[in-house]
Amino acid sequence: MAVVELHGRDEIAAFFGCNPRAHAYELGDLDDFDWPHTRWYGWQDDSGALTQIVLLYSQPDVPVVIAIAEEPTATMEALVTSIVPLLPSPLYAHASPHLIPVLERRFSIAQAEPHVKLALNHPERLPSRAASVEILTAADVPEIESFYRLAYPGTWFSPRMLGTERYVGIRQAGLLACVAGVHVYSPTWRVAALGNVATLPEYRGRGLAQSACASLCLMLLDDGIETIALNVRSDNSAAIAAYAHLGFEHAASYVEASLVAHP
Repeated sequence: MAVVELHGRDEIAAFFGCNPRAHAYELGDLDDFDWPHTRWYGWQDDSGALTQIVLLYSQPDVPVVIAIAEEPTATMEALVTSIVPLLPSPLYAHASPHLIPVLERRFSIAQAEPHVKLALNHPERLPSRAASVEILTAADVPEIESFYRLAYPGTWFSPRMLGTERYVGIRQAGLLACVAGVHVYSPTWRVAALGNVATLPEYRGRGLAQSACASLCLMLLDDGIETIALNVRSDNSAAIAAYAHLGFEHAASYVEASLVAHP
């Protein structure tokens, strides 16, 4: 058994394509938009078959490692153990819960929050919940950044994502009251992950975010996207219930953690 660094997108896509609902982010990052910012590590068994893959994504100021285990999970522990010395610090991790102790061998965990991955399994529920939205563009960046300062401070938003033309907004009295967008979007690999969904405090409780997400999902399906997923904190029961109404169901559990190497 051995650790290998992977360079072939088709090989990586074939592995994650067996469970795309749990690996939408990894599949999306194979797209030209994100591929240059990625490194991929795999665990091969004695026959040369891949059993696990870890992604290191370098685009944010703090790099992100994504290690969502498939069965047998012990091989993911072996893979992460092998690459821990190669990982930068500070680091943000999306990891299966049993991998946190492995990461703690080198890193201090500054913050760890349980999350779930949800995937759209019932798209037939979307049309009745959709509403009229506008597609946001680069011209809207100042307004969008002002919106997030009020509605979702600290969210990870990059204006370059507006190039996907898959950020949508709902206005109330001319004001941008709700935004829903994507963190990854790949027509090539037919996956998307919703992200940066928020509503101004004074407009919450009116179903705007649910309507914006429904409309965005319909656009994505029209694009040929086959897997639509998202991440949400496990304790955000209101959001999980809202996404359930749209047809999303549990795909995987994981932990998001901020890591700093031991002195």
